[in-house]
Amino acid sequence: MAKAKLHVKKDDTVIILAGKDKGKKGRILAAFPAEGRVLVEGVNIVKRHTRPSAANQQGGIIEKEAPVHVSNVAIVDPKSGEPTRVGKKILADGTKVRYAKKSGEILDK
Repeated sequence: MAKAKLHVKKDDTVIILAGKDKGKKGRILAAFPAEGRVLVEGVNIVKRHTRPSAANQQGGIIEKEAPVHVSNVAIVDPKSGEPTRVGKKILADGTKVRYAKKSGEILDK
């Protein structure tokens, strides 16, 4: 499968639109464009049974985030805190930036 473009990046704040964690907000920890998924902090927690290893002496059941499909997340508007769509535009100095469609606020620093 070809590498797909995502509308979100690492460290973006997003809101979950569907699923068991609907309405939760979190920061993107990692993006997986080939799978079309993102890892969101504190969302889609799964229990993983692990055996003792050098890294984890105790073993047992650990909880960690699992990736969420990118269609189930939306960027949080920096002004209003609501979900928004993302647009792209070229500024006067020639840099390409992403902006929130609801408020027009620039998302890229």
